[in-house]
Amino acid sequence: MKFLIINADDFGYGGGVTRAIVELHDQGVVTSTSLMVNTPSTAEAVAMAAARPGLSLGLHVNFTNEAQRLVEFDDPEVCRRELRRQFDHFVALTGGLPTHLDSHQHVHRRPPCQPSFLELAREYDLPLRDRAPVTFKGGFYGQWEYGVSEQEKVSFEALTSIVSTELRSGIYELAVHPGYHDSAADYVYHHDREWERATLSDPRLPALLRDQAVELISYHDLKRAVACLDGGVA
Repeated sequence: MKFLIINADDFGYGGGVTRAIVELHDQGVVTSTSLMVNTPSTAEAVAMAAARPGLSLGLHVNFTNEAQRLVEFDDPEVCRRELRRQFDHFVALTGGLPTHLDSHQHVHRRPPCQPSFLELAREYDLPLRDRAPVTFKGGFYGQWEYGVSEQEKVSFEALTSIVSTELRSGIYELAVHPGYHDSAADYVYHHDREWERATLSDPRLPALLRDQAVELISYHDLKRAVACLDGGVA
């Protein structure tokens, strides 16, 4: 059995990003998303998520905002305080816990920050990116080299390769970053978001998943998927 969570990072980053994520969820493609709580479209994203209870909503901790440091996250105590502040703000905004935890530009992987993320995940029994039982797949991304855009990295052929060759029995998370171009935003990863959106909207995607026996799930379904794999029951 192969289970796939398609998680859209950067929910709330800007209006174009938020709209694309919601559209792809409504199309049945994006099953999960991760909310930034300190960005221009945060309030809009929270309202849209509230109207879509099937969309699992995680916390996309934001310490960087592109190349700019919002906090000195190489200081473990600064990291811990800001992580807790953003977590508490998420709860206040949404009225509930996030379904999962991850971070913008993967700051949770940095040695000064990792212990704080692990502590928070354990405290609330939340899935944390890069941790079992979910295997993270981050290769569907248009800038393998920072600032250098390669459309073929987020083509339908690239997505086909990931789905058909990298998914074995288990639970996977595919990180995606769709969006509409936003002239008011200054993203390094920008037109790339349009390419991702087009690929994820490709009408061939449902057949690809079906042919590869991949079941789309969200973080709401994680316990069921783990039970299926443990017990061998579909």
